[in-house]
Amino acid sequence: MLSLLVDSALEAGEVILKIYQAPDTGLRTKHDGSPVTDADAEAEKLILARLRAAYPETPIVAEEEMAAGASVRTERRFFLVDPLDGTKEFVNRNGDFTVNIALIEDGRPVCGVVYAPAHGLLYAGAEGEGARMAHVEAGQAGVWRNIVTRTPPGEGLAVIASRSHMSPETDAFLAKFKVAHLVSAGSSLKFCRVATGEADLYPRLGRTMEWDTAAGDAVLRAAGGRVYTMKGEPLRYGKRDQDDDSDYANPWFVAAGQINPFQA
Repeated sequence: MLSLLVDSALEAGEVILKIYQAPDTGLRTKHDGSPVTDADAEAEKLILARLRAAYPETPIVAEEEMAAGASVRTERRFFLVDPLDGTKEFVNRNGDFTVNIALIEDGRPVCGVVYAPAHGLLYAGAEGEGARMAHVEAGQAGVWRNIVTRTPPGEGLAVIASRSHMSPETDAFLAKFKVAHLVSAGSSLKFCRVATGEADLYPRLGRTMEWDTAAGDAVLRAAGGRVYTMKGEPLRYGKRDQDDDSDYANPWFVAAGQINPFQA
């Protein structure tokens, strides 16, 4: 399973980079006002074809299909796909965009891959197997190395936050902690930097969808971290028929390494 997700992400990354380097990315606006490009569409088409060929009975919830009005009835096991997380970063050509593929079982992200093609960074994790990363050159993954979250140093936490979604609520939450470093980044790379021990905490006190978070969450959990809701509970997946939001929408959350931000 993990090999399939890795190969699919690498192939999608090649498609994305070709469009990234082209003068015209096919930028347009979806009905919700968010940007979308040819790279989003082409990468998702490739990933879905690979997953459906290998696991035809497993439902897939994919961002662009959902935006186009698809209705997917998920069971206890399904895929979540965001073919290009960080479309704004893609359009601005700063490199912080990722391919995200995850497998969900009983509400948990048990297997996931995050690939940042412009940076040549590939992250993978699976429940019971740990997490690892590799550098990618010419579309091929190099030597894998294991990654784990870190114990925060005494001088304070390293916090990574969303480049475009800082808020007064986020500032108020972080005021509870001794923060030594605060850096910003785009897309699901924030989860991966907590997974590698480059950061200790990633708060996201704003709206996200499950396909935005599942792959990074899987990598982080496999590396020894956890993603908490603001109630201090594990973030779960397959959320449908929600009274206060649409299907597959996430509540606010905090991704953490080897600390529980909701314990005194």
